[in-house]
Amino acid sequence: MATFSVMSTFAAAAIMLQLLLVPATASPHMKYIDAICDRSHDLDYCVKTLTTNPPTAAPIGLNPLAEAVMALTIAHAEKTAAFVAETAKSDPAFADYHKAYLAVVADLKSANIKLKQSPDTAHYDVRASTDQMKRVEGLVASKSDQASTTLKGMTVEMEKLIDLAGSAADAVDDDDENIHRRV
Repeated sequence: MATFSVMSTFAAAAIMLQLLLVPATASPHMKYIDAICDRSHDLDYCVKTLTTNPPTAAPIGLNPLAEAVMALTIAHAEKTAAFVAETAKSDPAFADYHKAYLAVVADLKSANIKLKQSPDTAHYDVRASTDQMKRVEGLVASKSDQASTTLKGMTVEMEKLIDLAGSAADAVDDDDENIHRRV
C-alpha cells in the first residue's frame, strides 16, 4: 500500500513538473497572439497586453484577435481624444492635440473597417496615424504642466497600441505566410 502511495505521489509530481515546463506558447491561442507579436516592435509589451486584456486573451482566430486589437486601440484613442478635448477648454494649445487625436481615431476606424477586405490598406491606415502621434509628441515635448505630462504618457501608450494594431493588420494580410492561421 505504501508503495502505491509513493508511486502515485511520484506520478502526480511528474505531471505537475511537465505542466510547469510546458511553455506558455503551447496554448492553442498563443499561435494567433504570436502571429501579431512577432511583427511588433516591443514583443514583451505585445504579449503582456494581448494576454491580459479579456477581449484579446483567448482569441478564437487571427481575424477576431486583430479586430479586438483594433477595438482596444480605438478605445484608447477615443479616451485620449476626450481627455484632450476637456483639457483644451482651459488650455487652447490642446486644440491642436485634439485635432491630431481625432485624425488618429478616424485612421483607426478606417483601418478597422478595411481589415477583412483589404488588410494592406488597413495596415497603411494604422501606420498613417503614427505621423499624428509624432506631431503630438513634438508639440507637447517642451511642456511640463500636469495635463501635458498626462498626455505624454497617454501618447506613449497610444504609440505602442498603434504598433500592435499595425502588426495585427499585417498578420491578417492575404499575401503573407500566415494564411494557415486565419479563421
